[in-house]
Amino acid sequence: MRRAWISLLWLTPLLAAPPEVVSVQKIWDAGAHNAFTDLIRFRDRWYCTFRESEGHVGGNGKLRVLVSDRGGNWDSAALLAEDGIDLRDPKLSITPDERLMILAGGSVYEGTALKGRQPRVAFSTNGRDWTRPQRILAEGDWLWRVTWWRGRAYGVSYRGDRTGVLYSSADGIHYEAVTELDAPGVSEVTLRFLSDGEIMALVRRETDDRNGWIGTSKPPYRQWTWYKTTHRLGGPNFIVLPDGRFWAAGREHTPDGPRTVLAKMGRQSYEPVLTLPSEGDTSYPGLVWYDGLLWMSYYSSHEGKSAIYLAKIRL
Repeated sequence: MRRAWISLLWLTPLLAAPPEVVSVQKIWDAGAHNAFTDLIRFRDRWYCTFRESEGHVGGNGKLRVLVSDRGGNWDSAALLAEDGIDLRDPKLSITPDERLMILAGGSVYEGTALKGRQPRVAFSTNGRDWTRPQRILAEGDWLWRVTWWRGRAYGVSYRGDRTGVLYSSADGIHYEAVTELDAPGVSEVTLRFLSDGEIMALVRRETDDRNGWIGTSKPPYRQWTWYKTTHRLGGPNFIVLPDGRFWAAGREHTPDGPRTVLAKMGRQSYEPVLTLPSEGDTSYPGLVWYDGLLWMSYYSSHEGKSAIYLAKIRL
């Protein structure tokens, strides 16, 4: 009996239940096209941001910010706009001096033809009142997401020739180049830091087979090691849980069309294990670990109109 009990204890991690969707809630569909989300918890409140425009590409996109006390009822807190500019793919972070920061793309279109782009940033102390979006980096850059580590923001900007450059900033406005990534076809990149300061990167790629890559680098972040996944990524995001596990999410291209998925992630692996209610125009999740659940914002058109959803997932 004792030997059997020990065996069961040893097997417990192997018998753990798969991820389970606890709930999915539509939280916004007021815009003609609602897409490209991010999610954060700031001063005991929830904030979700995304782009509103006429369609997936083109138009003068605006950045909506929603706020919620408990994640059930959501209200509009702000709407950021810039004349003649398509503000896209907003990403939320918290600066070292305890302000919310939105990083977004700022594109210029003629119809659906891209004529120029340059990233923007805006800041807020309360989630409702924001500074005017200001330009950062240079024309042609797209700094897609930043992650703060020991007082500095780190992110990868990708350019029209699909080269990716790692940048660092102390204030979120002025950036210094760290290194050019030795990965071909770089597009959207999410960076996360491990406890010892090592960086992990999840990279969308748009050349060759277009499959995503996972990268790792130790300070000073000039040398990288790359691993190829077998999945094409869109809007890639991942999170490091308190127990050290990695969970990723993004668009998966399936035989039945695009879906938003949750994936187990390792230093050399990416394995989708759960499909969220989604199809068509979908993905770009925000991820927050809170109160024993993974909270995920994302957008999808599976109910006919591109709308914003919030899922709670038990891992």
